[in-house]
Amino acid sequence: MSSTMDSDPLLALRHAIKTKSPITYVANSKPTASLPAASHIVLSPTLSLPKSTTTRYSKPGTSTSSPSDFFTLEAVYLAWLLRDAPAAEYMKQARDNGLAVGFVSVTERKSIVEWLEGKVNDLKRIVSLAAAESTTPPGTPTHPGAATIPLITPKRAAHAADTTTPSKRRYVADQQDVEVVKRIKQNEVELRDRNTVLRGTKPNNFSALRATYSEKLKKLKETKPGAASVPVPTAGPPMQSRKAKNLYPIIMISSSPTALITMHNVKRFLQESLFESSSAARERAAAAGNSRAEDVIHIDRRRVPPSSSSQPTSTSRGDIQRYFVVDSTDALQKFGADAWERVVCVMTTGQAWQFRPYRWSEPRALFHHVKGVYVSWANDPPNTKIKDWNVTELKIDPHRRHIDKSVVAHFWQLIDDWTIANKPWLIKS
Repeated sequence: MSSTMDSDPLLALRHAIKTKSPITYVANSKPTASLPAASHIVLSPTLSLPKSTTTRYSKPGTSTSSPSDFFTLEAVYLAWLLRDAPAAEYMKQARDNGLAVGFVSVTERKSIVEWLEGKVNDLKRIVSLAAAESTTPPGTPTHPGAATIPLITPKRAAHAADTTTPSKRRYVADQQDVEVVKRIKQNEVELRDRNTVLRGTKPNNFSALRATYSEKLKKLKETKPGAASVPVPTAGPPMQSRKAKNLYPIIMISSSPTALITMHNVKRFLQESLFESSSAARERAAAAGNSRAEDVIHIDRRRVPPSSSSQPTSTSRGDIQRYFVVDSTDALQKFGADAWERVVCVMTTGQAWQFRPYRWSEPRALFHHVKGVYVSWANDPPNTKIKDWNVTELKIDPHRRHIDKSVVAHFWQLIDDWTIANKPWLIKS
């Protein structure tokens, strides 16, 4: 029994734990108190093993055909050493010991600890000594049902530095393992998220529709020159209204709670030309029973015809132009995949983190595709961060509310000029 324990790291560790023998560490032939710094684990006065020694305890889901399919002595000992530690602390200690992927999982820790302490005599994934010490010639296919392990004994591990690396054996798949993998794949459950559920699994077969229209297209091609042309169906009023609805311009604002313009006060500012602090607007909405701001707000604005004066009159009133205002990319996704093509303006507070989830996260690239507006107080000093961002400053007076109308009119003039020059299809004719 003593010789068996000396030749098997797992039995030697179990014997040391059951007899409560002191287990120490050695680094460069000198004792050390740190397991990560150690190179060997001393299980008895006559037995010192490298902590990277392979044991007979196999990893889950492996074929037990190579040393990497088994846990090392350090991983098994660490599972017992931290047997009472919480799961998070155990995983942290394992990573600190350099076992980022090769440590015993939290769910398997209890079973190997009970085996090491002698509470159980058999453990399913511990390969038997008879199979581990098999003398099967290299390259010979394994017998179905037999589990083999290229065992590294303590004597071999101690002299590993003095021996040359053996040539790699040709891997021969175990037929029993192949069948096990097939059964596992048959019982696999594919993880699904919101997108895969919405797409569904039913295949779309349009062969019947394609066959129907192929005949019609063939007849159209065979139509003689000069024959009456087939009328092309046009989009009716419902389709036209739907298309117009999908082409409303979008304005994005900052989601920062310290921004001057937020989802709480943007509608009153841009539609009624009256600035109200975000906190005051939030309190007014809460008193009315609206504790949370909407993630999408529409602004209806009457555009003044270019030929008319700056103020609309009873005889020169322009069309109503609708805009949508959002403060996040999540809300922007509600407008479809081409939503960024409809964004005409981004209002910023000068903080670059606002643009991280955007389609263009770099400010200079972003404001090359949309109109940039930097909102600040009229008495604030110049912001040096935005000097090369290609943005226009919009200054709001902290006290004089009677000039809000001119500030908002200037904002809309900026938006109109930029949209007509860059995205004219978004302007309602």
